[in-house]
Amino acid sequence: MVQEPRSVSILGATGSIGVSTLDVLGHTEDGAFTVEALTGASNIALLARQARKHKARIAVTADESRYRDLKEALSGTHIEVAAGRNAVIEAASRPVDVTMAAIVGIAGLAPTLAAVRNGGVIALANKECLVCAGRLFLNECEAHGATLLPVDSEHNAIYQVLAGHDRQAVESVVLTASGGPFRTWRREKMATVTAKTAAAHPNWSMGLKISIDSASMFNKALEMIEAQHLFQLAPEQIEVIVHPQSIVHSMVRYRDGSVLAQLGPPDMRIPIAYALTWPERAPLPVERLDFAKLARLEFEAPDETRFPSIALARRALDEGKAAGAVLNGAKEAALDGFIAGRIGFLDMAERVEAAMDALAGEPEPLALDAVEGIDRRAREIVKP
Repeated sequence: MVQEPRSVSILGATGSIGVSTLDVLGHTEDGAFTVEALTGASNIALLARQARKHKARIAVTADESRYRDLKEALSGTHIEVAAGRNAVIEAASRPVDVTMAAIVGIAGLAPTLAAVRNGGVIALANKECLVCAGRLFLNECEAHGATLLPVDSEHNAIYQVLAGHDRQAVESVVLTASGGPFRTWRREKMATVTAKTAAAHPNWSMGLKISIDSASMFNKALEMIEAQHLFQLAPEQIEVIVHPQSIVHSMVRYRDGSVLAQLGPPDMRIPIAYALTWPERAPLPVERLDFAKLARLEFEAPDETRFPSIALARRALDEGKAAGAVLNGAKEAALDGFIAGRIGFLDMAERVEAAMDALAGEPEPLALDAVEGIDRRAREIVKP
């Protein structure tokens, strides 16, 4: 029996996850997937190449001023072209079998919600959807029958480990963190780092902002909140352990004392392929682990003095309400300030904490405009 091709839209096609997703599609059997929509931002040349190569039905840039550039780059094709925030949302709302939600930051929330309302599979690489709007997002998934599959390597690992097991038997989940490039640095030295230094991740190939978030461990802070919503966990059921080799992607503790883990090389194509081909597993040309060469796997507790982002995440988990949205909005604003050279590396956590202090107790936002309102207020407090 010939299987019908799956239709796919990629929101954030020109970012690291989007590029890896298209690489995975390129290694699948001919005719296994068709590409409906590709969205990007300012990298028009790459977006146009992707759309041509994968025969997308529509290509959209979020930057309205680049419409003409994209239109010219795709002249002579039958590919639709659009630009602007509303055009991205419209493209995301087109019915497909799988949506790869990979737009970075809260900018990805509205388009991903539009995709959710079509049902289908949401391959979630945008953790902010759950960090900022966990209950809203999950309610929409349930209301529209969407299947949510996590793409973050840690959450994808937990999802795989939990498959077929009794959720009531879970004692806790253990999110692994590489520790980033400053894992062994003294706090005084960390105060001097630049955005370029912070973006040099030792294991993973990622975009600028995600790499810096990893260096500050704010990426792990967001993942803690994401895990709470994805797996319906109490705050005390979420652990973090530093694992420099990035081979064990996360673990689940069961109440009988067993610990189950998912292992693999640090290659995002593995969780991406899992989400695209679920519930099957497609062959993928990635490195295979050679256990004889691994020598040893190391684990250590995170230092919350040097990486206060972890403590801020625990505070957000305990406070609930709008704390996740505040933390994320403040973090995004502080990160922009650091990249622009207006604040230092260690200043980011201090700015986030100030926003959380100022907006403590704000009610949980249960509509998109409420989420965006909290986000704006947090950014204004942090804005350097």
